[in-house]
Amino acid sequence: MKTYKKVLPLITLKKTKSDFHCAKIVTSADANEFIRNFYSDDIGIFESFFILLLNRNNTTIGYAKISQGGIVGTVIDATIIAKYCVEALAKSVILAHNHPSGGLVPSQQDKDITRKITDTLKIFDCTVLDHIILTEDSFFSFADDGMMY
Repeated sequence: MKTYKKVLPLITLKKTKSDFHCAKIVTSADANEFIRNFYSDDIGIFESFFILLLNRNNTTIGYAKISQGGIVGTVIDATIIAKYCVEALAKSVILAHNHPSGGLVPSQQDKDITRKITDTLKIFDCTVLDHIILTEDSFFSFADDGMMY
């Protein structure tokens, strides 16, 4: 008789207690206010990309810093974003990054990555609600501007 070794650990689903501050996100202004807390004085120095994870009730359940780059860009991997969404059992996500230049106009790369992430997360029944671009004193919302896919 052949015996087999257990290769993967048993994974269980359970809710764990966290000190994460939960908030209901209703508008792009709510998202901007919440996400802005992830940035510090470096918002005008280099570009960083974050995701805000939400449950079905649009209440925050977590966030993750996806990447940090230079003054003109950062690399975003949709697979890493999908990993965080699946692990958190998120039903929706808000994308966010800053423009150190102070410009609020989304680049073609911003539009392309939004579409790519939106398409990727559909596989997991997770919706991209918005993509927020932040500057030191303002923000732009893809959703408010009718640019969500």
